[in-house]
Amino acid sequence: MANKSTQQLLESCLFFTVGKLNRILIKITEEEFHFTGLSPTYGFLLMAVNEKGEISQKELGEILHLTPSTVSRFIEKLKMKHLITSKLEGRTSIIVPTDKGLQLQKVLESAWDNTHQRYSDILGKEEGDQITALINEIGEKLEKQA
Repeated sequence: MANKSTQQLLESCLFFTVGKLNRILIKITEEEFHFTGLSPTYGFLLMAVNEKGEISQKELGEILHLTPSTVSRFIEKLKMKHLITSKLEGRTSIIVPTDKGLQLQKVLESAWDNTHQRYSDILGKEEGDQITALINEIGEKLEKQA
């Protein structure tokens, strides 16, 4: 790495390039989700609950790759907005959508479609899909080793 400028080091570092990409995608996604009243992560969590009908808090964490404490905070916020409820089955917390939460499904799907369309317009649909698949594969490889 000797004789490389800081800029060259940053541009050749997976950590920084993925971080840069993440910040850009967050900006695009938050703009598309603005009209839903939810952040993208809250929106995806609600979509997962809506899709399953009933889902455990643990399964939500696995789907979203979030820690249990983070999932708990998200669930509490969505409960305060009356978008989901929860019930205990033994020691397991089961998350259930409310009618209000279910009514947001099409709006949330539209926000995701708009997000996908925006970056597909820039990258090209095929290239965007290939990059997404590659990043997912890389994430899985690194996750197994971490």
